[in-house]
Amino acid sequence: MATLKDKTAIAGIGQTRFAKHLPESEKTLACRAIVAALDDAGIAASEVDAFASYTMEETDEVEVAKSIGAGDVTFFSKVGYGGGGSCATLAHLAAAVATGQASVGVAWRSRKRGSGPRPWKNTAVQLPTPAQWTRPYGLLRPADEIGMLARRYMHEYGATRDHLFNVALACRNRANQNPDAVMYERPLTRDMYMTSRWISEPLCLFDNCLETDGALACVIVSAERARDCRQKPVYLHSVAQGLPAQHHGMVNYWNDDPLTGPAWAAARQLWKQADFGPDDVDVAQIYDAFTPLIPLSLEGYGFCGRGEGAAFTEGGALESGGRLPINTGGGGLSEGYVHGFNLINEGVKQLRGVSTAQVADASTCLVTAGEGVPTSAVLLRS
Repeated sequence: MATLKDKTAIAGIGQTRFAKHLPESEKTLACRAIVAALDDAGIAASEVDAFASYTMEETDEVEVAKSIGAGDVTFFSKVGYGGGGSCATLAHLAAAVATGQASVGVAWRSRKRGSGPRPWKNTAVQLPTPAQWTRPYGLLRPADEIGMLARRYMHEYGATRDHLFNVALACRNRANQNPDAVMYERPLTRDMYMTSRWISEPLCLFDNCLETDGALACVIVSAERARDCRQKPVYLHSVAQGLPAQHHGMVNYWNDDPLTGPAWAAARQLWKQADFGPDDVDVAQIYDAFTPLIPLSLEGYGFCGRGEGAAFTEGGALESGGRLPINTGGGGLSEGYVHGFNLINEGVKQLRGVSTAQVADASTCLVTAGEGVPTSAVLLRS
């Protein structure tokens, strides 16, 4: 069976700074991140012939290509479902490069969520049909929808707020080591967590990701070319997307088990194409828009059994030196929330050996996109 295994690599990464408010436009931020990634790879902008981003990305490839000075573009795509599309942008470019449709691909995400409007505030747009059955009754924001899933998970499997705190603390501790993180040198304590305001019970302030302005990008080329680029190549070992049967975004009402989300579908495809399994992953960058997504993803991607994700977080398992260090730049909870793209770049840093919270001798990394929506994932190796 033909696969994309190790046929392409990430040759360059770039990012802007992260903040609650940045004065530049999303287009400017996007171009700066892309130019930085190309410089990191040592590749001229004129060689770029492929682009991939999110359907929610407001800076299109036409404007980006003109602004950075790209040549003729022979492949371009966008992936839906918000944070669920992050790793899929890499998959699309890997397929394009591996099949000869393009030679230098750029994936990016630019967002001004910190200073921009909230998507759910636009009452002039008619709701999609599924949302017409939920939004009028209070499930208005993603936090409300994940809050309901979290309550069900706590009821079914005995998870507690202490388990969610373990997730928030691990991400904050790594951000405290990362000068680029919004929460750099801003420690989190259990008392701060337990006494913080509710956002959507049982989710408190620190169970929710940051609201961030910023942009990130990466450059994908063939494995052969990557070996001659400026940086140590990080190979795309396996890539997958996942949309389970009878899925309903965020709340998964019509699945036999609402807590078996898209991660399970993506994981089956991801591991099927890989030469190693969950026990061989040195470090993971797991999508963390909300803390409950971590235990759900730990189960979905096979690091523990059904209902065991909460207990997995105990005893410092997610910290540096633990069973599975996660989100070593701080993640969406504490570094910056740009629809998960910072998790990709952090995975690359780990396998280059340059992370601010470096895992010793890391050679494999799982990066996941948003759980709860049609999702994607990538296994990186050095």
